[in-house]
Amino acid sequence: MLATLWAYRKWGLAGVAGLFFALIAGFFILDHLYPPNLTRYENTSDEMHAADGRLMRLFNVEDGLIRRQVSFEEVDPLYIHMLVAYEDKRFFDHAGVDIFALGRALWQAVRHGEIVSGASTLTMQTARLLEPRPRTLSSKLIEMFRALQLERQFTKREILEIYLTLAPYGGNLEGIKAASEAYFGHEAARLTPDEAALLVILPQSPTRLRPDRRAESAREARNKVLHRVADDIGLAPDLRDLALAAPVPNARHEIPVLAPHLAVRLVLDGLGGQMDTTLDYGLQRQLERLVKVRASDVHARASAAVLVVHNESRRVLAYVGSADFGDTDRRGYVDMVTAMRSPGSTLKPFIYGMAIDRGLVHAETHVRDEPRSFGNYAPGNFMDRHYGEISIREALVRSLNVPAVAVLDRIGPVAFTEELREAGAMLRLPGTEPAGLAVALGGVGTSLESLTELYSALASDGVLRPLVYLVDAPAVIPVKGEIMSAGTRQTIGNMLSDARPPEDRLPEAYQKRSRPVAYKTGTSYGFRDAWAVGYDADYTVAVWVGRADGTPLPGQFGAGTAAPILFDVFDRLPTGDAAEWARTPGDRRAFADLPPALKYFDRPERLMLAGAGHERLDIAFPRDGSVLELKDGSLSLALEANGGVRPLQWFVDGKPLMSNRWSRQISYTLESEGFYHLTVKDAGGQSVTVQVRAVSPARSR
Repeated sequence: MLATLWAYRKWGLAGVAGLFFALIAGFFILDHLYPPNLTRYENTSDEMHAADGRLMRLFNVEDGLIRRQVSFEEVDPLYIHMLVAYEDKRFFDHAGVDIFALGRALWQAVRHGEIVSGASTLTMQTARLLEPRPRTLSSKLIEMFRALQLERQFTKREILEIYLTLAPYGGNLEGIKAASEAYFGHEAARLTPDEAALLVILPQSPTRLRPDRRAESAREARNKVLHRVADDIGLAPDLRDLALAAPVPNARHEIPVLAPHLAVRLVLDGLGGQMDTTLDYGLQRQLERLVKVRASDVHARASAAVLVVHNESRRVLAYVGSADFGDTDRRGYVDMVTAMRSPGSTLKPFIYGMAIDRGLVHAETHVRDEPRSFGNYAPGNFMDRHYGEISIREALVRSLNVPAVAVLDRIGPVAFTEELREAGAMLRLPGTEPAGLAVALGGVGTSLESLTELYSALASDGVLRPLVYLVDAPAVIPVKGEIMSAGTRQTIGNMLSDARPPEDRLPEAYQKRSRPVAYKTGTSYGFRDAWAVGYDADYTVAVWVGRADGTPLPGQFGAGTAAPILFDVFDRLPTGDAAEWARTPGDRRAFADLPPALKYFDRPERLMLAGAGHERLDIAFPRDGSVLELKDGSLSLALEANGGVRPLQWFVDGKPLMSNRWSRQISYTLESEGFYHLTVKDAGGQSVTVQVRAVSPARSR
């Protein structure tokens, strides 16, 4: 203004016009060369929400600050009216700098010899929040320039959004959303007059007026706002008096920390910002408490993890990655939902399902459960107990190891693992060796997440799909079709439903609401991992219990440790269509109704049907325990087998021999001293192994 008067007196009207256009041109040049720095506004806290919008996890930005992105619609209009009335009455009329307020401030400063009132607009305050500077005259001039820039580039609503995101509210709080949640325990979309007035005044002096530390100062400042703006915003006298009498909050509400492992995972995957998940807020809170208590009952350093999935949509309703995220003794920071562990026996339903689909067995097919060897691999049952001739159904329900290995041996462990891998399952084999029969008992790595994907496919359409964590996640096209036919899925589900619930459960007749659950447990070698995975018509639940560092927990196994948690989780879920699902039993033919080829898996009766005669497979020569003398450092043996179903396959120390597989005799040369394991397998699944020892002539005497 002074420059304009000076130009007018010296050069007249032309001078004024020239100076005016020079100022305009200079502004646009500077505006282009030095645009506003929006870095602080763009750097806001990543926040994760439940499906109903409630906050579950909030991350800090630089210097530990909490700065939540806010939109105009997320703030109570009462606060906006109060803010403008108190801070900048002409906000919606000026262009960033209020000339009238500036002139008044200059006149009062000259008249009184000191600054009496400020002329800072909300836009200028926003500029200062974007680029904090010392309170000097040059800083004020820069703020005025920045305010003009902001007004040119943004709407009034957008400028307010920047202010509402960056304004300080005490401690590490920036922005009205963070402040409202911390001081009042709710979002800023609904504020009472006393709450709105407190949030209006706090940014003026957030340290001096912080209510949880300076309650009286905060109350006085808040009431000053209420007295000044009540008439301007039309606040009724009775509401104003209630607001004046209201106490200020004397403590901050704790920010929720729910599903922290999922939150960290999403941020690390580049999905940060506003993360709207599929999680159920109430269920997540319940299960985090449940898992913490149950893990503490197991061991002081035990952890646990739980996933709950809606079968049809594959949406994850609860994600508990450990017993306690902040417990370093438990290594609670390790996400056991994604950790690779041995799955124990939890893959057995898929072995039997694949065998049923291939016509190798039926649920009522009889199989031998007795000590036996498969080459140099001799699995045993849990507690070393065997049941003789039983059905496939009973073998699965009892989770017997020998029958599962026998069926996997018929399918082929490589064929089994590769078929699941091609469908999308995560199975990691140790080392570079191909899959072996130990896969049936947990000799492969997988995760709780991958097991949940497998079982949710088993529970629904048979198609392996990735789990869905975000509400707006795009649909994923499955890698392959069904991993199991519909009829087989029903049969497996019916078999798994026959498993008895944990011993700590009330009998079904005494339960308030019983529900059928198809479930399978598993325990990895050395009691390192206890598993339970189950499903009904609507939900799949997966549970892992163990130590994150892999230390064994002797005596803790799937049925006794993980299964009770599984049923506790199902108790917290709606029953849905469980009764209808229970009425789909699959193929329920009795043993007597099976065709002859399906009645027995590996008994002589089945071998006879295949044309093998009555004799079981046996090694006629050499006999078990034989001591054989080497001549000239070697010995040629004529290996001979009796019985069995041809073709036959011979192995020495687990390595197959090249031979005419339709012959019962082959030759093999022993070339060094030591023990040898000689094995023969037939087409019917029988296997026999003998051990011989080769010695030099001197040692044989």
